[in-house]
Amino acid sequence: MDLQIILEEIYKEVQPFISHGKVADYIPKLAAVPLEKFGMAIQTLDGDLFTIGDAVENFSIQSISKAYTLTLALQFIGEDRLWKRVGREPSGNPFNSLVQLEYENGIPRNPFINAGALVLVDIILSNSKNPSQTLLDYVRQRSDNPGIDFDAEVAASEKKTGFRNSALANFLKSFGNLENNVDSVLDAYFHQCSLSMNCIDLAKSFMMLANHGLSPWSGKQVLTESQAKRINSLMLTCGTYDAVGDFAYRVGLPGKSGVGGGIAAFVPGKLSVCVWSPGLNSYGNSLAGTLALELLTTKTGMSIF
Repeated sequence: MDLQIILEEIYKEVQPFISHGKVADYIPKLAAVPLEKFGMAIQTLDGDLFTIGDAVENFSIQSISKAYTLTLALQFIGEDRLWKRVGREPSGNPFNSLVQLEYENGIPRNPFINAGALVLVDIILSNSKNPSQTLLDYVRQRSDNPGIDFDAEVAASEKKTGFRNSALANFLKSFGNLENNVDSVLDAYFHQCSLSMNCIDLAKSFMMLANHGLSPWSGKQVLTESQAKRINSLMLTCGTYDAVGDFAYRVGLPGKSGVGGGIAAFVPGKLSVCVWSPGLNSYGNSLAGTLALELLTTKTGMSIF
């Protein structure tokens, strides 16, 4: 199977759909990203890398970063304590829902909606003097790229327009589910979402999850096999907002999306993949990116099903 040829076929087939989505215009810096961008990278456990399009161009990974903070929070406090503060069920509601958080007494439905991600940041903040640097070091190690950094302009945009996230954080605090100062949690969260990476970086970073918790770049067992299995299951059931059923049906892989237009996914034991196309569908997932991953699993016959 020639994955480079398959990528070239996918690139050609998604072209008519790239302009159909809508960029995340509620974050000023993201609103300026050209709609026609498209990149894709595949990293195999055998060490091969395949790319197409704008795979080396950095973009704002946004909520894909929640996969990293989940693994960090799990390492800091363990499963028993973590799952008392955040749930493990699909939300069925928008990722920034205030109503659901109030209805469920301040326990976010899962770690990948915004409220759940704020709890993860709070956990990291309670266990690290500099949570943003802790996250940055972790992502650089997982991606084997010491040059990865935050985009200060995106972080400033997030802070300037993040009223709903501020409301979620204050809701969590009112229910006793944030230990730290609300402003400190929000600052770390906005930096987290502003991580600037490319498709290759993201594909490499998700190899740890494809490889049962073992990072091929450092040789370090970052997660136990059991922990990796559990995170992978959450990515399948909660990783693409309230479109997880459609994504599982069409793509059949665990993955995590972000409103910057990126989606990172993987085939356990075989490969990881990242696609970037900034035009989003109505659920906040990359429209052409979802189609590209669907074509990948269809053409290769690789999925978890």
